[in-house]
Amino acid sequence: MALAWQYPLFCLLLVLLLLYPTSAQISRNISLGSFLTSENTDSYWASPSGEFAFGFQQIGKGGYLLAIWFDKIQEKTIVWSANGNNMVPGGSKVELTKDGHFVLSDPVGKEIWKAELFGSRVAYAAMLDTGNFVLATEDSRHSWETFDHPTDTILPTMTMSRPQQTCCSLL
Repeated sequence: MALAWQYPLFCLLLVLLLLYPTSAQISRNISLGSFLTSENTDSYWASPSGEFAFGFQQIGKGGYLLAIWFDKIQEKTIVWSANGNNMVPGGSKVELTKDGHFVLSDPVGKEIWKAELFGSRVAYAAMLDTGNFVLATEDSRHSWETFDHPTDTILPTMTMSRPQQTCCSLL
């Protein structure tokens, strides 16, 4: 008879544990219409653990890189940058537009770089604890991610794919 009340209690405990979010699933979503400017380098989008940050890094006096860096170490080491490592001037802006585009523009609003999106509409962005910055759909699928556009650093959870051959066979 003692088991009669323990089984429902165990099932309830199991359901509650399944509903409890784990730290690996947590991300801070960046909503449509959000933006960062290069002149405010104290403003960036951090991963939930704070290990990585996405925003502008000033490089000497020459300009700014839109980048991802290790944020918990003294030397803010860059692991990814947009726009082919080309610096942008002060006053530049990166925005996740209301219609789901991710655009880097100069101080007068001229587009410098954008994430090439294919497929579903972007609903939000997120800086993940893996060091991957993603643009995601309503159902959390990644429409675009920095891991698909590596620069000169490979992070532990990155996978490298072989470029597809698009050429024809020899005659």
